[in-house]
Amino acid sequence: MTSVMPSASIETFAVELPHGIRLSCRACGPRGAPLLVFLHGFPEAAFVWDEVMLALAGPWRCVAPNLRGYEVSSAPSDVASYRAKHLVQDVAALIGALGGPAAGLAAHDWGGAVAWNLAVQQPQLIGRLAILNSPHPGTFLRELQNNPAQQQASAYMNFLCQPDAEALLAEDDYARLWPFFDHLGDGAPWLTPALKDQYRAVWRAGLTGSLNYYRASPLRPATGADSAVNRLSFPPEQITVRLPTLVLWGEADTALLPSLVEGLEAWVPQLDLKRVPGASHWILHEQPTLVADALRGHFGAR
Repeated sequence: MTSVMPSASIETFAVELPHGIRLSCRACGPRGAPLLVFLHGFPEAAFVWDEVMLALAGPWRCVAPNLRGYEVSSAPSDVASYRAKHLVQDVAALIGALGGPAAGLAAHDWGGAVAWNLAVQQPQLIGRLAILNSPHPGTFLRELQNNPAQQQASAYMNFLCQPDAEALLAEDDYARLWPFFDHLGDGAPWLTPALKDQYRAVWRAGLTGSLNYYRASPLRPATGADSAVNRLSFPPEQITVRLPTLVLWGEADTALLPSLVEGLEAWVPQLDLKRVPGASHWILHEQPTLVADALRGHFGAR
């Protein structure tokens, strides 16, 4: 690990993983306390968890890594380096480096995709799982194959896979990125000038790594009859999560529709599903106190 630099109550440091990847991290809470790990999504970074982590620090040591490709974490240039197995390897190695197993893993959006996979493949590393608006691979595949509404809602994913997506997103002070945060036309009132500056700093570090998550994944709307998503299937044993799992779902998410939590218990037998009416995909920014309270209850339960 590199040297720790306190920033208010948040520490920043980097972890060098055994397989050569370096993850920059944000953390708070006493060393030696039970570990909670927090994974961010697109187009975010670890800082989005700050308010929730500060609310939970004390009983727990809270750590949020910038995933590979984000901020100053390692950003391999090839698309194949962003396949699920590599992303899972990063988080598993991080938990080990932090003295795991983790008492809990909380994740949003793309972080959730990584968390679902880790929970299936290496459940011994996690005590409890919490997911915020990130579809389980079983329901996401079902909806992408069969639900025109979800296919349309996810159409932006194919734009993000274009070879010129980085340049298009960066134009005019990221004019195409800010609308991602808009919630039903309300302009995302939580997106303050200071928060926008935090986002700009992350995006200026480079967008290619974050976009490679989309390029490396077959789980996106079909663009023709031979698209990979149409040929994909998951055996139940490859996607069944047997950990106590909280799913916190903002029902006003316009990119990930409420149908994505229908039938989820088939793959998550120990499911606690909490729907949040009026909350959007950005529930972590909109209602951090609600999120912190829900996580405290879930991770604190015995």
